[in-house]
Amino acid sequence: MASVPFAVAQSRSDLPAELRAELAAWERAGLRRHLSLPQGRDFSSNDYLALSRDPRLIAAARAALERYGAGAPSARLLRGNLPVHAEAEHAAAEWLRAEAALLLPSGWQANLALISTVAGPEDVILSDQLNHASLIDGCRMSRARVRVFRHNDPEDLERGLRRAAGARRRFVLVESVFSMDGDLAPLGALEQLAAEHDAWLLVDEAHAVGLYGPESSGRCEELGVRERLLARVFTGGKALGVCGGFVAGSRTLVELLLNKGRAFVFTTATTPATAAALAAAISSARGQPERAQRALQAAGRLRSALAHAGIPSPGESPIVPVILGAAERALRVAERVRAAGFDVRAVRYPTVARGSSRLRIVCHADHGEPEIDGLAAAVAAAMAEVPAPPAEESRAPAAAPALVVAGTDTGVGKTVVSALLLRAARRAGLPARYWKPVQTGADSDTDAVVALSGLAALDALPPAFSLPLAASVDQAAAHAGVRVEARALLEVARRRRLSGGFWIFECAGGLRVPLNETEDQSDFLAALRAPLVLAARTALGTLNHTLLTLESAQARSLDVRALFLVGPPHPDNAATLRARLDLPIFELPLLEPLTPTALDSWLACNDLRPLWK
Repeated sequence: MASVPFAVAQSRSDLPAELRAELAAWERAGLRRHLSLPQGRDFSSNDYLALSRDPRLIAAARAALERYGAGAPSARLLRGNLPVHAEAEHAAAEWLRAEAALLLPSGWQANLALISTVAGPEDVILSDQLNHASLIDGCRMSRARVRVFRHNDPEDLERGLRRAAGARRRFVLVESVFSMDGDLAPLGALEQLAAEHDAWLLVDEAHAVGLYGPESSGRCEELGVRERLLARVFTGGKALGVCGGFVAGSRTLVELLLNKGRAFVFTTATTPATAAALAAAISSARGQPERAQRALQAAGRLRSALAHAGIPSPGESPIVPVILGAAERALRVAERVRAAGFDVRAVRYPTVARGSSRLRIVCHADHGEPEIDGLAAAVAAAMAEVPAPPAEESRAPAAAPALVVAGTDTGVGKTVVSALLLRAARRAGLPARYWKPVQTGADSDTDAVVALSGLAALDALPPAFSLPLAASVDQAAAHAGVRVEARALLEVARRRRLSGGFWIFECAGGLRVPLNETEDQSDFLAALRAPLVLAARTALGTLNHTLLTLESAQARSLDVRALFLVGPPHPDNAATLRARLDLPIFELPLLEPLTPTALDSWLACNDLRPLWK
């Protein structure tokens, strides 16, 4: 008889009810958003140069409306291509001293088109930890291997570049001015690393073009970043006060995007009025550099006034964040500041990390000193009226960290790797705990892990499903008359993590082992969102199994931290995998006898601590 602490009934889902429940959970967490109209003086939008209502832009848009009509209702490659689009692209390319530029309906689409066109499955993208969501989604669409490096940390980037040496192409993906923190990327250092490691820079200048550099043409131009610069993206909806997005680079790059950039090829053209307004805005930004200076000076004055009130505001750009921590506090402070006549909005998770909810204040060229001083006073007063709660941020306890041990197959050494990780974590002072969600067959991996790791029995929790038949999960469950579903495993995993500790979760077999007729283990892992390590054999066949498993993990956006090659040493296979993968690879020979002492001897020569940092 199978040991199952709960059974999942097979029934038709009520999707509308599930969506309502999901929205209600968002509401309970204090994260539900609502649309609201502008109110008070604008300190919220990205209209840095105060061009959105400029008469010249309005006149240019009106003239285009009268000449070309309200829209260009087809893709550019069909009938949607108009002279006004080429005029805007020429103006953008000339401004950024690029060979060519391509106009898309939004900065989001520009990033998706660029990244998904130049990068592919054989490539590695090194992406800054705080990159915008459009950059993250572009990485996902590209199917390239993505390695996130610590924010503005060239040393961490260099480590990633070394590990990516075997990739076909290497890209470094950053914002030149980060949209939530207002700080600046060390572009000079990044370009030097790109040159040393044969990588290329992709720079999102959305919050820099119009504010920095000669003729306000951006930070790449300001710093002379050119040698390893493949492309820049900038938007029309920030300093230019309109909308749309440009990719600027070589003519070859623009031709490639025109032909293969799905976010360009398969979308309706930007409206004629938008393109005309963008060309006028570029002319204004280039010809009036004093606008950029006024926006930067306004931000400097605001930071000084806030500092005088004892309120820190990091960053260097016209984006002035005031970190408040708890989402509810940020909302209440913003509400009071708006009541004082200043339109300031709160930014919460998932736009920013949990515990870092904030006011995102944006300074414009037309903000006067009295307004700046009044805003600083309003923020200080609101923060005094809404003090920080005793425990910041989440209404629910944070989930404990976890590391998943998965395999390329069954019998590849996952249990030994789990025991190794547990012993290493305990030696590092972490309160390590173990759980295998599904056990198939008569042998108990949990008992083996307890014996090898030295865990107390209370720190190794029993499986959610113990199924007697030694088979795949779906077959063993059917034999036992039960059904295993990803959502049920996920619920138990969440409860485990909320109980504290540092968890090692061990999978049953490979990533694609079926749980039932529609789900497999990767569905559970994708929802769990915990990093994983992969165990593989050393012998013949491991290259294909390992590379296919990693490709599957990448397709589900799983964060693979390391590969363990378990078995008799096979130097050629290890060398091939090292050449192809930008992962730490650990070789674990057969340990005979397999004892805690043997594990400790291996750990004395191998440092696993980076896997959970």
